[in-house]
Amino acid sequence: MTRSTQEIDIAGNIRLIEWLKAEIINGVASLFRALLKNSQDLTTEALANIITACYFLGERVGLSFEDVDTRIVSRLKSHLEDEHQLEKWHGDISRLLRYYRSWRNGHEDVNDQK
Repeated sequence: MTRSTQEIDIAGNIRLIEWLKAEIINGVASLFRALLKNSQDLTTEALANIITACYFLGERVGLSFEDVDTRIVSRLKSHLEDEHQLEKWHGDISRLLRYYRSWRNGHEDVNDQK
């Protein structure tokens, strides 16, 4: 790869990172508007957009999807050990951890699906 090609790839990656950051901010704004409208469909859409943009941003800065997934599970386990308020009040942490593990176990071949 020539120097100018490398510079173009670096510049393109920087632009993509900036675009993804803007998408996340836009997603948060969309989420807040959806919550104000009390729209379950718009809220779900906004959350999905934020989550996927975060995965893509992680990948652009050198993290694999698996790196992010591993950290999510680690964070959930840590919250359980620390008796996080969400767990005490509603059992949200253990419920999300069970869901996450169940979903991952049921979708082992995600690379083969389109």
